[in-house]
Amino acid sequence: MEVTKTNIEGVLLVKPRVFRDNRGFFSETYSKKLYSSHGLKENFVQDNFSHSSKGTLRGLHYQLQHPQGKLVRVTRGSVFDVAVDIRKHSKTYGKYFSVTLDDLEFKQLYMPPGIAHGFCVMSDEVDFEYKCTDYYYPDDQHGISWNDPSLGIEWPISNPILSAQDNGFLGILEINKSKLPGVEIKL
Repeated sequence: MEVTKTNIEGVLLVKPRVFRDNRGFFSETYSKKLYSSHGLKENFVQDNFSHSSKGTLRGLHYQLQHPQGKLVRVTRGSVFDVAVDIRKHSKTYGKYFSVTLDDLEFKQLYMPPGIAHGFCVMSDEVDFEYKCTDYYYPDDQHGISWNDPSLGIEWPISNPILSAQDNGFLGILEINKSKLPGVEIKL
């Protein structure tokens, strides 16, 4: 297994070993013992699965009272995945990291609590799985506008399919002005 640091403090790109032969392939997608030996000692309490069609964009989501660390991966298809640092005292606060996750390279992205997360679907369909360090609380769901110009994210899509909730999120500077608890952006 390869673990690579990204430009955001604590966000890691994970490439599990894949064993291929004439029958197909085998890969361990998570082993607490192995991941712990690489510094990922999180206690995951919930697994999530989503299925989306091409052009769908989900995010940029975060929880304030119950921030979630996430280990995300694609089991079928391809996504452009984005992590935005919204931790108040982080050296990389307000920065983002993006990567393509797909069912060919099997890369995973680990994000500690305090990271806003989103992805857009680049294949016809995608199956997306992620492990979380805290439970999902619908009343604690927040987000940042996917196309906020102050973040400068270069999404590979200009007119995504969005949920009503995702379409209504404010930009990061407007969130700061509204003084949501736990959100303090220093751009």
